[in-house]
Amino acid sequence: MSENVFILNHPLIQHKISMLRDIHTGTNEFRKLIEEIATLMGYEALRDLPVEDVPVTTPIEECMSPMITGKKLAIVPILRAGLGMVNGILALVPSAKVGHIGLYRDHVTHEPHEYYCKLPDPIELRTIVVLDPMLATGGSAEAAIDFIKEHGGKKIKFMAIIAAPEGLARLQKAHPDVQIYIGHLDRELNENKYICPGLGDAGDRIFGTK
Repeated sequence: MSENVFILNHPLIQHKISMLRDIHTGTNEFRKLIEEIATLMGYEALRDLPVEDVPVTTPIEECMSPMITGKKLAIVPILRAGLGMVNGILALVPSAKVGHIGLYRDHVTHEPHEYYCKLPDPIELRTIVVLDPMLATGGSAEAAIDFIKEHGGKKIKFMAIIAAPEGLARLQKAHPDVQIYIGHLDRELNENKYICPGLGDAGDRIFGTK
C-alpha cells in the first residue's frame, strides 16, 4: 500500500462498519453510525494538523500549551452522501469551515458531472478534508479534488468509509499528493459499479430515499 494511503483498522471503526453493512440497520441508526465513524476516522486523519504554543493560565500558573494554528480546517463533502460525515468531523473541530461539491454520476458512462461547487475562502491556506462515505469507481473523488485544486486548494485529504480497489487505484494515480483515509478496503466493483460486499447506496440509506 502506498505511503499516502491509510487503512484505519481500529476495532471500533471495523465494528461500526459491520453494523453499517447490515441490511436491517435503519435510517436513523445508519446516519448515527456514519457520523461516529467519521469522528473516529477524523481523529486519525487530523493527527498532523499544525500546532503552536500559546500562553494559557491554569488554576496553578501560566504555561505555554499547544493549540491548532494557521487557517481553520475546511471540510468539503461530496453531495449528497458526504453530508452524512460532516457533523462527525465538526464534533472534533467545531470551528471548521464547510464547503460543498455537487456531482451526479452518468448512468451510462458512470462518470461524474459537476452541478455545484462552493468552497471556503481563502481555500489555498486551509487543510481541506474531502468526504464521501464510498470510494467506488473513484471518478467523483478525482473530479472533486480536481475542482478544489482549480480553485487553489493545496493541502488535501480524502476520507471514505469503504473503498473498492479500483477506485483507490484511480484516485492514487490521479492525485498522488493527496492523503487517502479508508475505513475498509472491500473486494471489488460489480458490473453495475457498486462496491462488493459494500453497504448499498449510502445516500439512500442516510436520507431514507430509494
